[in-house]
Amino acid sequence: MMQGKLLLLLFIAAAAAAEEDLLQNAGFESPPLNVTANSTTPFVLLTQTNPIPGWTFSGTVQYVTAGPNMSLPGNGHAIQLGTDGKINQTFRANGTAMDYVLTFTLAPGGDNCSTSTTMNVSAPSRSSLVALEQLYGSKEWESHACYLGRIPSHSQSFPILVFSAAALPTDDPMVEIPDNLLINGGFEVGPAFVTNSTEGILLEEDRDFTQSALQQWSVMGIVKYIDSKHFSVPHGNAAIKIVSGDISGIRTTVALKKGSTYNLEFVMGDTNNSCTGNFIVGAQGGPSTQNFTLQSDGKGTTQKFSMLFKANSNPTPISFTSFTQGQTMDFAFCGLVIDDVVLRAASCGLKSAVKSGVLFSCIVFIVSALNIIG
Repeated sequence: MMQGKLLLLLFIAAAAAAEEDLLQNAGFESPPLNVTANSTTPFVLLTQTNPIPGWTFSGTVQYVTAGPNMSLPGNGHAIQLGTDGKINQTFRANGTAMDYVLTFTLAPGGDNCSTSTTMNVSAPSRSSLVALEQLYGSKEWESHACYLGRIPSHSQSFPILVFSAAALPTDDPMVEIPDNLLINGGFEVGPAFVTNSTEGILLEEDRDFTQSALQQWSVMGIVKYIDSKHFSVPHGNAAIKIVSGDISGIRTTVALKKGSTYNLEFVMGDTNNSCTGNFIVGAQGGPSTQNFTLQSDGKGTTQKFSMLFKANSNPTPISFTSFTQGQTMDFAFCGLVIDDVVLRAASCGLKSAVKSGVLFSCIVFIVSALNIIG
């Protein structure tokens, strides 16, 4: 199938200010030399003698500037790539070994542009194919994130070859939260949000949690990484929204002691965006699975749930899978929010059970003694 044209909107969305110069001209704010400030032409074809600063390219690539009849997110500049269009940049890696995640925004571009357009993002050890969905938000454009790989500390440069996409943040280091056996259970460490992003970031299926854009979690189906600035988030600055319905969700594994009992707590909610209905999520802790239902009124409903399970393997799987899907008033597909996932050893519950058992034994002994006396 022939791919339609894509508008490529790249923004530097670094997790820390020190990383903001990883990509040159990431937002395309610096135009080709033949584009003047008073230019009335929204599309300018790039040539080898007049490329866009910071990037090399091949095939059909055009520089795009927003005008009266064209709305673009961010700073109003973009790159349009034809079916043979590619752009490339090599950046200097950080001095320490780090995982790198690419955050980018796509929009349909050109006349009669197919809504089934796909694009590819490539790095030396990994490539990702991403589809322009236009199903899970109210805007024409949408943001995505791709895991690029881990760069060793001795690497001096790292090339990114983009077939219709790009923009680069680095991951924050993993921080373990006290009294929680899960790392990144609150989803605070993930792709950086792009400038003026109001729709969240789509994360497509990636079954390996060690190579995922959402640190320490793998993705099943399609989920959306959302921020508290634009959505109702149960806790902290970010959360996961499961948007693509059946067989979609997130999964991780954790080293637990076989035979021990654990308590899995989490919060379910909606994003206060008119997504209503009875939403069902299946939670898994080791060999145990349980379905939980949230009756959403679309106005920021949240509810805390928990389940006990006994670990029977090491590592032990933890997962959340959606079984329902809804639509907002503007017909975008939507679903439940998962946040604040906490895993603890169920020591308190076990102590209570032991105490109850001792009390029961004492009662039985007293009754037996009274029967003997009587």
